[in-house]
Parts: sequence; structure tokens; C-alpha cells
Amino acid sequence: MPNTIKIRVPGTTANCGPGFDTVGIACTIYNDLELTLSDESGISLNVTGEGAGFIPSDESNVVVKAIKMILTKTGYKAKGIKLSMVNNIPLARGLGSSAAAIVGGLVGANELTGGHFTKDDILNMATAIEGHPDNVAPAIFGGITVSIMDSGTANYLRFLPPQDFSMVAVIPEFNLSTKAARKVLPETVPYADAVFNVSRASLLIGALCTGELKLLSHALQDRLHQPYREKLIPGMAQVLAAARQTGALGATLSGAGPCLLAFATNDADEIGKAMVKAFNIHKVKASYQILQIDQQGAVVI
Repeated sequence: MPNTIKIRVPGTTANCGPGFDTVGIACTIYNDLELTLSDESGISLNVTGEGAGFIPSDESNVVVKAIKMILTKTGYKAKGIKLSMVNNIPLARGLGSSAAAIVGGLVGANELTGGHFTKDDILNMATAIEGHPDNVAPAIFGGITVSIMDSGTANYLRFLPPQDFSMVAVIPEFNLSTKAARKVLPETVPYADAVFNVSRASLLIGALCTGELKLLSHALQDRLHQPYREKLIPGMAQVLAAARQTGALGATLSGAGPCLLAFATNDADEIGKAMVKAFNIHKVKASYQILQIDQQGAVVI
């Protein structure tokens, strides 16, 4: 068996408005990971791009945790772990950087130790580390995923929409941890808000499955998490409004934020520029990228 492998993992956007902790989309922005199971003791980490210089290179690194989970489950003996990472997915911005790291470590270690685990096994291991499947599922399978937890097991539906669209990801120059974004959420919500989200989440999946993208203006509405997280992101309401006013099908918070995402079939550049301008008005520097749906998920390269 080889002792070195390279894996490419897509970034992901989760929640997609009303699909809180459930809906995820794999995006055409990638992290590359080269893993070597070494005869030399210790952990060696080299990072290029996002996180260079401050990603931990010890047992606390989520990639290392993922690799060691595979090694423990297989009984594979490796003295050392060497990692080389090229990171393009922004850290702590709501584009699935931690999910990509976890999935990359699991997939790479699984390949190097004999490929004993299926993608479904990888999903459950990744969920155990990440805490929820909404980002790790599309990172593994590609496309759009709807994921649930049932009796401790992750179940998912994966599909591709019949009509293409772009995702305009506007990335502000500040981080927001998922932990901080979860802290502002209430323990309970009004019954009416729960019904509101059930209806929008149902419409969202229907619109994506059938290609009725004009319904996204309604289907991306949310009352479970975005109203509470808005105070953490200066200008969020105005940036989302700028996207819609410039022709977006709809716009939403990406994951826990602070990245904001617009769905579009036309005028993607104009939408991105308008959103960046709206952020700038609120003294927030930002940039944008136009992304498509990644159809493959994590792959050996």
C-alpha cells in the first residue's frame, strides 16, 4: 500500500436559509491535503494559504483527530503523520473549512489504511467530530444534500438540480466562530416561526429539485437563526437586500456566517459588487467569489 496520498475537498455552504443544520451544498472552492503515514515519530504540518502560521500542528488539529480516528478503528500502526495542506477555503467564515479538514483527514487515512470504510461510514465519523452533518455530507458526496440525525446515525439525500445557478459568496474580512454564532440562538422559538421555517424549507427543496428557481425569493426566508445572528454581522440586512435589488434569486447567510451568499442565474458579478459595496458602507472590507455546485465531493487527486 502507498503511504502518501493527495485529497481534494470542496468547501460547503450550509443552512441555505431555512434548512438549519440540514441543507448543504458543495461549492467549487477547494482545499488540497497531502497525507503521509510516516515511520518517523511525531506530527509534521505545512500549510499554504488560509490558516498558514496559526493552524495548530498537534493533537488538537481536526485533521489529525480525523486521521487518528481511522487509525484507531483499523488498528493501523503509524509512528508519525506528515501533512501538507493548500487551503483556499476561508477559515471561520461559513464556507465549511472545518468540515473540509475533517473529511480530508478521514478520506485520506481511509485510503492509506486499505479503504475499509464506505462513504456512509465516513459521514458518520465526520459527523461525530463536527457535531452535525450539514457541511460534512456535501463535502463527502458533492451536490446538494439534506441530512438528518436519527438515533445517532446520519442519514442523507443527495441530488443535483435540473437547472444551473451560481452562488455569489461575499466574504468579509473578519472571522466568526460557529460556537459564537450558536451562542446567540434562543433555546426555544415561537410556534409560528417553526411553521414558517417548515414551509420555507419544504419549498426550498422542492424549488431546487424541480428547477423552479424563481421560488427561491420565498424559499430562502428564515426565522430560526438569521434574525439572531444578524447583530454579529454589520450591515447584513443591507447586504442581502443589495443582492436581491441587483437581481439575485435570493440571498442568505452561509452557514454560521459571516459569509453571505446570493443565488443567481444572471448578473453574478454585478450582484457581488453590490454586496461588497453595501458591506463597505458599514466599514466592513469584503471580497466576492462566484461559485458553482461541486458534483464530486472529496476525491483522490
